[in-house]
Amino acid sequence: MRPAEAAPRAGGRAAGTTGVPPARAGAPARHQRTAPVHPGAWWLWALALGTAATRTTNPLLLALLVTVSAYVVITRRPQAPWARSYGAFVKLALAVLLVRLLFTTLLGSPIPGTHTLLTLPEVPLPDWAQGIRLGGRVTAEGLAFALYDAMKLATLLICVGAANALANPARLLKSLPGALYEMGVAVVVALTFAPNLIADVQRLRAARRLRGRPDRGLRGLLQVGLPVLEGALERSVALAAAMDARGYGRTAQLPAAVRRTTAALTLGGLLGVCAGTYGLLTAAGGTYGIPVLLAGVAAAVAGLWLGGRRTVRTRYRPDRWDARAWLVTGSGAAVAALLFLAAARDPAALHPGVVPLRAPALPLGPAAAVLLGLLPSFVTPAPEPAVKEPS
Repeated sequence: MRPAEAAPRAGGRAAGTTGVPPARAGAPARHQRTAPVHPGAWWLWALALGTAATRTTNPLLLALLVTVSAYVVITRRPQAPWARSYGAFVKLALAVLLVRLLFTTLLGSPIPGTHTLLTLPEVPLPDWAQGIRLGGRVTAEGLAFALYDAMKLATLLICVGAANALANPARLLKSLPGALYEMGVAVVVALTFAPNLIADVQRLRAARRLRGRPDRGLRGLLQVGLPVLEGALERSVALAAAMDARGYGRTAQLPAAVRRTTAALTLGGLLGVCAGTYGLLTAAGGTYGIPVLLAGVAAAVAGLWLGGRRTVRTRYRPDRWDARAWLVTGSGAAVAALLFLAAARDPAALHPGVVPLRAPALPLGPAAAVLLGLLPSFVTPAPEPAVKEPS
């Protein structure tokens, strides 16, 4: 063999090469990863949709809000264990509907009705329990009123589930102001408990099925519950050790005057926000609601900025609030604002009556406003597919 031919083997690469292995034939080109949307934008979008749901009891509009949030979750949910909690929130919303209808059936409804569906045996109650009954006549008007009212709470729960499925809790914690870091850690740990618990249950049930053991019923639940609790305890211990190793709770020394000013601004700002919000929600406080709210927000922001100087920590690659985050937040805020306006102009369309009983109509204007919530599914990047390990 000639020396020129043996040089690449001895040195690892031939002269004139860069050391980067050449691309294999037929290998797909790697695209540059697009930065994900700020997690705070997803939470603001979901909370805005939930706020819009509180302004109506029209079942068609509420169903449209659920459909919009579900479509965005399906198209933009990442492949992560914490993103699988959306189904649990949907089941919780369905449980709220069933419980409310069951209570209305057993305890009656204050809504008078003429369409009797069935008559249950009524239990006589003493005189001091007037206004409460067990059993009796069940009307279609009472069930319709209970269904409309329960759908509002169910839609709010589903919107919160959408935020849990779309926003990475760890990145959300990293984006919090320094003054809220300690409280944010507690909140994030609480929010990630349910997704991790669901992932553990799914993993253990799949393992039991592979071993030919029962995974349903009371017996399967009892045999799965102990390993799930053991895993939760191990995660808690590991989290405490990691937080201690990273110096969690270490604070900087600040003058007493700065600490008192921070506390006064934060407390006064929160009181101003509460008073301003109350003024906006009442007719008598419409004149002072907006100024008090703006003053409270300004004081709270100043208090949080001063309080952030007390926390000594660094941020690695902080998330940027870019144009996509503004579009996501703006779409949810537009839905909430337009439904507030529609509820003030035409309350009968957003709150259909049940006496006399009639089918609810879909108002086109508010329905078009709800469809603005689909904007995140077009302006945000699609989630990356799960990478399969080579066999």
